[in-house]
Amino acid sequence: MPYNEALRPFKQKVTTKDGSQTLYSSEFDECYHSTNDGALNETLQKHIIPAFTLVPQKENLVILDICFGLGYNTLATIYYCKLHKISTKIKIISPELDEALVRSLKDFVYPEEFNILKPIIEQLSQNLYYEDEQFKIEILIGDARVTLPNIEQKIDIIYQDAFSPSKNPLLWTREYFSMLRELCNYDVIMTTYSSATPVRMGMLESGFKPYAPPKSNVRSGTIATLGSLELEFIDMELKLERNPNAKSLKDSQYQ
Repeated sequence: MPYNEALRPFKQKVTTKDGSQTLYSSEFDECYHSTNDGALNETLQKHIIPAFTLVPQKENLVILDICFGLGYNTLATIYYCKLHKISTKIKIISPELDEALVRSLKDFVYPEEFNILKPIIEQLSQNLYYEDEQFKIEILIGDARVTLPNIEQKIDIIYQDAFSPSKNPLLWTREYFSMLRELCNYDVIMTTYSSATPVRMGMLESGFKPYAPPKSNVRSGTIATLGSLELEFIDMELKLERNPNAKSLKDSQYQ
């Protein structure tokens, strides 16, 4: 079916606390970023910095960015690597449902830190793809639950940054996390803004171990891995003993 601009969900620009711009989505009734933490600040503090601090040193990294949205996680990854002279070769794979949004990002007002990335933004907006000597980016248009099983590379970092469990639950269920596990290296680092008990239960039940992130100037979320980390372990089994009603989200709840 041809894309009809008139049917596109309404999105409104919102200025966040750190001065960077995000959008409000009427379809999910949420902003793409925390307005209190700031779009750029949240991206760096909840995803990029902890991921690159904790991931083992490798010559090549494969990053799964769930979901592309405004591209902050992907772009901030490149910005961070350039800023800190990280020469690791990086491939970023990012599913995204809203192709029209990605196509429009060449006109989005990003923070000045991303000014050097304008050529990359333009190519992603036009081609849904970018590649140079260090970075390769692929945007997979469609439902993430459909596109993810087609990924062949093993994942080193996951930015679990979908709309919230209450708005987009199928990207937070136990079955979804089990799907992610099949894609991952054992030493994977998964970052997310969510600290909800059902999310952490879903991680645990699918084999991920949840940890409390290092202290920062943003709201706490969760860091998870299949192995172990030198962080504060979140004992969800103990939580379950204390609260037998604690449950993960299940696909069956939304079918």
